[in-house]
Amino acid sequence: MSIGGSTVAAELADIKVNRAAPPAISADERLRRLERARRLTRDSGADALLIGAGASLRYFAGVPWGASERLVAMILPVNGKPVFVCPGFEKGSLEAVLEIEADIQLWEEDENPFTLVASSLRAWHSTVVAVDPAFPFEMVGRLCAAAPALRLQDASPVVNGCRMYKSHAELALMQHAKNLTLEVHRRAARVLAPGISTGEVRRFIDDAHRALGTAGSSFCIVQFGEGTAYPHGLPGEQRLREGDVVLIDTGCSVEGYNSDITRTYVFGKATDEQRRIWDLEHAAQAMAFASAQLGVECQAVDAAARELLTRAGLGPDYQLPGLPHRTGHGIGLSIHEPAYLVRGDRTPLAPGMCFSNEPMIVIPGRFGVRLEDHFYMTEQGPKWFTLPSTSIDAPFG
Repeated sequence: MSIGGSTVAAELADIKVNRAAPPAISADERLRRLERARRLTRDSGADALLIGAGASLRYFAGVPWGASERLVAMILPVNGKPVFVCPGFEKGSLEAVLEIEADIQLWEEDENPFTLVASSLRAWHSTVVAVDPAFPFEMVGRLCAAAPALRLQDASPVVNGCRMYKSHAELALMQHAKNLTLEVHRRAARVLAPGISTGEVRRFIDDAHRALGTAGSSFCIVQFGEGTAYPHGLPGEQRLREGDVVLIDTGCSVEGYNSDITRTYVFGKATDEQRRIWDLEHAAQAMAFASAQLGVECQAVDAAARELLTRAGLGPDYQLPGLPHRTGHGIGLSIHEPAYLVRGDRTPLAPGMCFSNEPMIVIPGRFGVRLEDHFYMTEQGPKWFTLPSTSIDAPFG
């Protein structure tokens, strides 16, 4: 039996870390990323690329730091060695994680780090700089004050032009993360019992992710009954009752690369309405996958899933009962990243692109069903990372 029948203690004790993680991103691959970024920066008309702390800094340099009020940034000239601007007291920590060859310029707490940025750009005679789209607005203002003659432009074409297309090494890390999360999903379903709380299930999921060798859940949504009608859930604790719809959405990361999988099923016997909506969701997910062919615009995948649901009497558009959000999002070092399977995104599908596929159906005041798996584009078309659920009665086969 795939739902219920076990305990938290038994499932945690049964977990064995027997899956070796794929190799981390190599130094050669990081060099290729930098060269591609230089080319795209040059093509955009800029002289240099400015990347702040966050997912893109990890992508290019292996530095896994999040953004803070202190400037940590990489300046990549179209010709020349990368330069890091970093607080003086962080020098040793930066050197310990930096995976590319770069010069490091340090600033002290009573100094303006943007004068260092401006100085480096002047040394390269840079007049146009492509700025990381995730760079904080406040920091952009300080850079403008330090270098008023500098012209800034959006680096999204550069960043997305690199990160949106995954290498074989990236796909392997993502596959591993998704395999781990799917195992956690299977075990989470088995620990369900009448009266268990959503908090208890979340704690189990985090512990199970840790037992499999990760840092724990990168996020976790657990909802029962009416709570499943809210795509990102309701606050507070819920306790499981017979006949409740169960929605669990969770993921982890491996070397920074993310999983994000949702399973929905019923604890007990499904009603006819629950079964009908689950089957429609399953069909919409399959339709989205089938329409994701090379060269097709991202928005067409969303349209295909939405049209199927509209023909079944749901919607139209974002109206409820129906599909209240986009069909999918890109994924990689960020859980949500470009491109998006949504109306208006005309990005053509190409090899290496990775997406969630989750055309959720919401029945207001009753329940919701979201089945979320991910696929990536190959030269032959789309390929699943994880196979979709088979039925509401056997969600894990």
